[in-house]
Amino acid sequence: MARIFILEDEEAIGNMIAMNLRVAGHEPVLFADGLAAERSLPGDHFYDLAILDVMVPGRDGFQLLEALRPYGIPALFLTARDDISSKLKGLTGGAEDYMVKPFEVLELLVRVDKILARASRGEPILRVLDLEISQEEHRVRKAGKEVPLKPMEFALLVALAKNKNIAVSREDLIGLVWGSGYLGETRTVDVHIGQLRKKLGLHEAIKTIPKLGYRLEEP
Repeated sequence: MARIFILEDEEAIGNMIAMNLRVAGHEPVLFADGLAAERSLPGDHFYDLAILDVMVPGRDGFQLLEALRPYGIPALFLTARDDISSKLKGLTGGAEDYMVKPFEVLELLVRVDKILARASRGEPILRVLDLEISQEEHRVRKAGKEVPLKPMEFALLVALAKNKNIAVSREDLIGLVWGSGYLGETRTVDVHIGQLRKKLGLHEAIKTIPKLGYRLEEP
């Protein structure tokens, strides 16, 4: 399941996209105003994909593409703007794809799946500080030497590495690592952070953000 950010100010179209994404097993989050969407990102930016209209109130889709970039969220434009300059602006600006309205829902779903597949293959190895994190092998090497981690410790490290230099709340880490159905306490995050600091020597690199969560820092 992917969590998908949708910027679409036409209610009927937005609801139709969201409904079909849910049927396909994804979690859509719908915004009708570009400014509200942008303001939401610092506190909630864990998306696998963004579907962006261009002509929306507040901030247009091109501006939102810029706002999404620091969080590494791939984007697909879905808009009535069919002129070549808009297409080039979107694609050269970093979007993965560009679709013109009216559109076929099946085609949209196929393009969404292709982008998600590319994104999942794009970073088999994460590198941060002196760590090499192999997502395919579930192995971590520190300065070339393998350090064994438990599955949840590994998943927590991946979540922090993918969001390095960004403060991540305990609640968001729970969702990313243990899943939205987790019913335990957020203290389990603190326990696992303590293990990561100890095993990988990250006492200085993993910063505690008071009343929020943690941030993995890389200069």
